[in-house]
Amino acid sequence: MSFLVILSCPDRPGIVHAVSGFLAERGGNILESQQFGDRLSGRFFMRIDVDVPAPATPEGLRADFAGIAQEFDMHVEVHDASAPYRTLILVSKHLHCLNDLLFRTSTGSLPIEIPAVVSNHPDAGAMAASYGVAFHHVPVTPDTKPEAEARLLELVRELDIDLVVLARYMQVLSDPLCRELSGRAINIHHSFLPSFKGAKPYHQAFDRGVKIVGATAHYVTGDLDEGPIIEQDVMRIDHGYDQDAMVGAGRDVEAQVLSRAVRWHAQSRVLLNGHRTVVFR
Repeated sequence: MSFLVILSCPDRPGIVHAVSGFLAERGGNILESQQFGDRLSGRFFMRIDVDVPAPATPEGLRADFAGIAQEFDMHVEVHDASAPYRTLILVSKHLHCLNDLLFRTSTGSLPIEIPAVVSNHPDAGAMAASYGVAFHHVPVTPDTKPEAEARLLELVRELDIDLVVLARYMQVLSDPLCRELSGRAINIHHSFLPSFKGAKPYHQAFDRGVKIVGATAHYVTGDLDEGPIIEQDVMRIDHGYDQDAMVGAGRDVEAQVLSRAVRWHAQSRVLLNGHRTVVFR
């Protein structure tokens, strides 16, 4: 059976030896191993994909590893490498990121399972239905926001959700909800922030003659659009792009950046390092 072992701890000699020795004692065959020692923070990060003979289980490996974890002051996670992340997608009226995630999941390109889509508008219902995914319309107004967020958390718990993806969900989550979803909620936004805020940022960028469009995927925190960054990308444009062409180019970049961030998170390739991330691509 294949497992993912993810760990972080203060950097010191002997970590790799202790971890690899532990796996070798259990007949483990390491398929992939990546590590990073951050000299600025003094912390060490490691991701191992390993085959361990039956009857090994994630729970059993974690329990057996407890002594080493205590010795090195490690934060350790052990996952079944074949188990897909159960992912809840939030969306508003812009459906390009939702469509991309649903398509990539349906073709096996993303190692996730999408039990439901939630939106504050009814527009995405038909798209979700076309992929056989349940759709929940949860309207949000200033007066009903607490009830809407309570319903969202209810779905997270009922559906046993591992990851929440804001695929152009145009609502600001409250601080309590951000804390509840800390480290397991990903957002996507265009790269024009903070220069072009508000409505129609691509049109504002066009008026300024911007020559690149891009996107940022990051973890959700109470600081709006300032969570730890997972992935970014840009594409160059020129004078031949009008406002609509810029919007189309931006949507392509947003969809690609978000899908990469979701894939890496679902493969346990993203480790938090304070306000930054370590991404083992």
